[in-house]
Amino acid sequence: PPPRPRCSPPSSAEKVMSLGRNWHRPCLRCERCRKTLTPGGHAEHEGRPYCHVPCYGYLFGPKGVNIGEVGCYIYDKDQSEQNELSSHS
Repeated sequence: PPPRPRCSPPSSAEKVMSLGRNWHRPCLRCERCRKTLTPGGHAEHEGRPYCHVPCYGYLFGPKGVNIGEVGCYIYDKDQSEQNELSSHS
């Protein structure tokens, strides 16, 4: 199981339920950027909370597509394709 937060159990007035356990509202944070999250409004990976954008997508989404600038696609060209393109120039 994921490590428990290092804080005392929340009182009923300050607790929020997410990922099957109770959290202090300010303790429910993205594991990567530490942004405060809302219950049900975040992603989860291996029992840990992440904000949907950008952290979850960056860490666990498809690689090589739209990483960096908007519309940036990164594909490695096949060596034979590169040779064919240079021979036509």
